[in-house]
Amino acid sequence: MTTLPQSTAKKLGLVIDLDICVGCHACAVACKEWNTGAYGAPLSDQDAYGAEPSGTWLNRVHSYEVKPKEGPAQIIHFPRSCLHCEDAPCVTVCPTGASYKRAEDGIVLVNEDRCMGCGLCAWACPYGAREMDMDAGVMKKCTLCVDRIYNDNIPEEDRVPSCVRTCPANARHFGDFADPDSAVSRMTAERGGFDLMPDQKTRPVNKYLPPRPKTDATQTAGGCGKPATATPQPGGLLGWLDRALAVID
Repeated sequence: MTTLPQSTAKKLGLVIDLDICVGCHACAVACKEWNTGAYGAPLSDQDAYGAEPSGTWLNRVHSYEVKPKEGPAQIIHFPRSCLHCEDAPCVTVCPTGASYKRAEDGIVLVNEDRCMGCGLCAWACPYGAREMDMDAGVMKKCTLCVDRIYNDNIPEEDRVPSCVRTCPANARHFGDFADPDSAVSRMTAERGGFDLMPDQKTRPVNKYLPPRPKTDATQTAGGCGKPATATPQPGGLLGWLDRALAVID
């Protein structure tokens, strides 16, 4: 079985803001495109234009209707990908050493040349973040675009995961959680960022920022959270006429 490093120099990961994610799936599409044209083997699709298409996606977005204890129900768009856990069970269960966690930055990767497609890592992952590529016969997962974030041949502003660079709502952020002064660390502390399924004790690096409570639509007018204002009532002759017609109706 594969062992995990006792510690990592960095803890690279994502912060995902559930308050502003609009569920547009741009992150998933950008991830599919980048990883198909760059690192590793292409992410294959089966029967893409048929009645039952399927394929390999390293990033997916699920949408849920949530009813808080207080306030109206709201739609939460929940992006899901590998969380690059500190105690990654997908690594320790791997019989060939194909799954491993890098000591220099904490990124969890798969050596596709050593993967035999047994599926144990997918079984061990509590987040469903691993997918079998049916064409390649090996497991695929989010790499944090490792071939992109260290690429000196592209502009510095592009040296972030493709999903982060693409997000039109700026709901995704990338950085080093080992640095308490990094933007992702400060954001997590200030907004109460949380782990997904902490009871699993995997210590995921990626964090989620909770959605803020929404205002009841019946208390607002015109959208944009503006408070409703009372409609002015006509006075004088017009007011009398309005009340008289209302009685007739």
